Amino acid sequence: MKKIVQWLNESTYISSLSPACRMCAQGSKLVVFITGVCPSKCFYCPLSFEKGGRDRIFADEWELDDENDTDKLIREAEYIKATGAGITGGDPLVVWKRTEKYISLLKNTFGSEFHIHLYTSGVKNGEYVTDLASAGLDEIRFHPSSKHWNNMDKSPIVPAIKNALETDSDVAIEIPVIPEMKDEIFSLVKWANNLGIRWVNLNELEYSERNVNSLNSRNYSVKGDISAAVKGSQESANEVLMKAAEKDFDIGVHYCSCSFKDGVQLTNRIKRRAESIAKDHEVISNEGTLLKGIICIKGKNSLSMLCESLKQEFDLSDKQIFLNIKKERIEMDLLVLNKIAPILVKRRMQCYMIEEYPTADELEVERIPLPL
Repeated sequence: MKKIVQWLNESTYISSLSPACRMCAQGSKLVVFITGVCPSKCFYCPLSFEKGGRDRIFADEWELDDENDTDKLIREAEYIKATGAGITGGDPLVVWKRTEKYISLLKNTFGSEFHIHLYTSGVKNGEYVTDLASAGLDEIRFHPSSKHWNNMDKSPIVPAIKNALETDSDVAIEIPVIPEMKDEIFSLVKWANNLGIRWVNLNELEYSERNVNSLNSRNYSVKGDISAAVKGSQESANEVLMKAAEKDFDIGVHYCSCSFKDGVQLTNRIKRRAESIAKDHEVISNEGTLLKGIICIKGKNSLSMLCESLKQEFDLSDKQIFLNIKKERIEMDLLVLNKIAPILVKRRMQCYMIEEYPTADELEVERIPLPL
């Protein structure tokens, strides 16, 4: 019987584990969202309404202007000190030429050891997996429809999978764990093992704004007050892993929990980016977010004059204060601003401590009035 390894944040696996999963745990995988277009209509699709069905491109949270806007792609990889990339969607095979272009670009820029994997339903343009493998694709993860998990020989993506198995790329299966389908999932694992596929990745089923009505209509519910994961998904995954371990399959099976994605993969990735882009006045939190003080007043001209005035009045260096024209605010070392905030508030200035992500979208998490 194979050993079930208890990994990180409820994530478990039986050997072996894809190198892509290990890189994700380190936060060193660039997420390339190459299109939101997909021929499959999965009821559990978690894509946001802003991305799903739309031909948009993102490097992590940074949107590219078009497919030729590759400077952002390379810069984002550099910001997170990426050792590889995961190409996702939508379905990358829908835009297989774009996908081929990005694989070649990333390999040529960062070297042959830069590990690239992608996800696909394999429904459309499956014949082009050989072209992507030739471009340097290291691993391809197929997503078969749930109606075929119990009888994969009838799945239309089998030819694409067999084509991929003839290449140098590693081949894997990746699906969500639908709680009542544990028998069908085990059947899929057994089929993949017999075919010589290297890994099956089982993702915890998760609620999103896009699939909430669909999941609720099937009588699913969340497993906890602070979790978006579907109740029963983890338990079903554990049963599948146990059966696979007892059968001593050659294939590796990995259960990836929602808490792993958020608490390990995302956290480590934003920490890496924060270390690259944090300014002198910004403090990196334990979660990788940026903490700083800000002063808000109306008018860009007033901001510029105020910034220079504050520098002189409080003897501030350029490392302690920063004029953010884009967001129309003055940013400052948090401890310094907290100290002088009582003076500035009396002058009717708005002073805050803010926490925001170091990502391209600069999502603000919290805003607290100063002084504390």
